[in-house]
Amino acid sequence: MAESPKRTVLVKDPAGVGAVILAAGPSTRMGRPKQLLEFCGQSLLRRAASLALESGCRPVVVVTGANAAASRESLRGLDVNVAENHDWQSGMSSSLRVGVDAIASNPKIEAVVLMLCDQPFVTEDVILELVRAYREKKCSIVASRYDESYGVPALFDRMHFAELIALEGEAGAKRVIERHLRNVHLLSFPEGKIDIDTPEDFARLQSKSPGS
Repeated sequence: MAESPKRTVLVKDPAGVGAVILAAGPSTRMGRPKQLLEFCGQSLLRRAASLALESGCRPVVVVTGANAAASRESLRGLDVNVAENHDWQSGMSSSLRVGVDAIASNPKIEAVVLMLCDQPFVTEDVILELVRAYREKKCSIVASRYDESYGVPALFDRMHFAELIALEGEAGAKRVIERHLRNVHLLSFPEGKIDIDTPEDFARLQSKSPGS
């Protein structure tokens, strides 16, 4: 009988790597807080935070804004730092600023993994692959590649913290990736293109849930 292919076991080596999960948006297109939508028995927000913790990233900072109280409640019992963005209406850059500021204040942190709460197919291994590539490739940015694009989840070395904090308006982390693309290591993550913005997106996600 042929042996089953062995699954690559990723060693957890996240020392000095924190995580920031952006979850401050108002979910306007969804019509209800997408942070709280359930997938595989957990809210999307709790699932993202749990995966960051399971990967070994510390600290894990969750940036809330719209629906802050309900988001905080959904994280009850998890060892995360909740940072509320009171200026969330000004755009994604303000949430990046709040999250990266919270990470940058710890001098022991050498890099940060940036995540969104609405990419349901992110796994612990995706996060560990980012960290492993950062260690092995000695590059300052490791980003996910999907379709003809790229973006988060992505890891940024401390040298880019000031750039992330300086972003304005709706500009996200992709802006910093674009500036340094020649020196960015891209990891294939096709499922990264799937995020949950509309009721139709969520219906398609539910149809793919185990047991559906």
